[in-house]
Amino acid sequence: MKSLIKYFSVPFIMIFFLACSKDSGPGYQEPYIPGSEENGSEESLSDEELLELVQKQTFRYFWDFAEPNSGMARERSQADAYNGEGLNIVTTGGTGFGLASFPTAVERGWITNAQAIQRLDKILTFLETAPTYHGAFSHWYFGNTAQTRPFSEFDNGGDLVETAFLIQGLLICREYFEDESIDTRITELWENVEWDWYTQNQNTLYWHWSPNYGFQMNMEIRGWNEALIVYVLAASSPTHPITQEVYIEGWASGGSMMTNRMHYGINMPLGPAYGGPLFFSHYSFIGLDPRNLHDQFANYWEQNTAHTLINYEYAVENPKNYKGYGPNSWGLTASDNHEGYSAHSPTNDLGVITPTAALSSFPYTPEKSMQALRYFYEDMGDQLWGPYGFYDAFSEEHNWVANGYLAIDQGPIVAMIENYRTGLPWSLFMSIKAVQSGLQKLGFTY
Repeated sequence: MKSLIKYFSVPFIMIFFLACSKDSGPGYQEPYIPGSEENGSEESLSDEELLELVQKQTFRYFWDFAEPNSGMARERSQADAYNGEGLNIVTTGGTGFGLASFPTAVERGWITNAQAIQRLDKILTFLETAPTYHGAFSHWYFGNTAQTRPFSEFDNGGDLVETAFLIQGLLICREYFEDESIDTRITELWENVEWDWYTQNQNTLYWHWSPNYGFQMNMEIRGWNEALIVYVLAASSPTHPITQEVYIEGWASGGSMMTNRMHYGINMPLGPAYGGPLFFSHYSFIGLDPRNLHDQFANYWEQNTAHTLINYEYAVENPKNYKGYGPNSWGLTASDNHEGYSAHSPTNDLGVITPTAALSSFPYTPEKSMQALRYFYEDMGDQLWGPYGFYDAFSEEHNWVANGYLAIDQGPIVAMIENYRTGLPWSLFMSIKAVQSGLQKLGFTY
């Protein structure tokens, strides 16, 4: 364990070993540290070998580091987070991102089919026990008690966006695993979500509902952001569907979400200036295949590719002259930073690069993403690489590297790289008949 001790503080080592799931699985193996060979030389990995290594190592966050009682993904890896509750807090959306990669893990031999079903059984048992709110799940739960852990003062009930990320991952698993019990149980959780109830009889969906505060947060889910999947699943629901009017007047604001901004000579149909943080082009598209996805508002392949290229070009231009930015090191999205946490973007640039931004963009910008991957892995090496892949974020400007991981950043790396390599998550999700019907209802072609 010499190399692991060298790069981690003692508290983090303890977390890693005590937190490993008791389920059988790939088990712990000392992470490969670039340049650690005894002779000091290293033969460069091929692109495919490097992609495989990064996916497999990152998947360990959702397998080896899963919360042991629930099987769910921990929100983050630091034990002292959230007033010492860090190891007990599990994330609904982050778990959904991890679940979306279970089929990939089986196909690539990281775990067996039986191991995946065993873990699915544990997660489903937890979700069937945890309180829901008109079928919607909370943002966070305590993994050891299955009780809601409030996300904020008024957010202690249903979170429709996090629920959609979870259901997206569950449905991908339902399509892949041929197990009648798993199929039935996932279907029941999916059909219990009262998407239509979260409209308050208005032509829009609302993000939160609390048993104590009702809809007091009053946050409408309007685009353009990460939440397209919410409206697609709501329209696709066999039991509580929304109408096309809810999508058009709510999500699309009657068409005013179309902005057609131009940056660096690149037209972007939707979104804020410079596109916002890159997770907008990742979270909904773990399952939704944007390659041929159109509706009256946008071509979603063009949207996501433009967003990514603008984010890249901004880092190359580097108007704030931050150390380390350039064609080999780019990617602004929500993550930890040297001051806390922020949704980084070209209009909120703190000098922080987040690996998930470039790596989860592999389907859109494969050559540019590979440049970034090789820089992160080969040049930054053991500064940035650890037991669950790349640490959450870093800043050469501030001489800072994150000391841990976030589920919502690790999950898209595995799934979106797989969508680039084989399209497996896309294929599974888009094959669901209810999803196809929901897309058609909303006016999509795909």
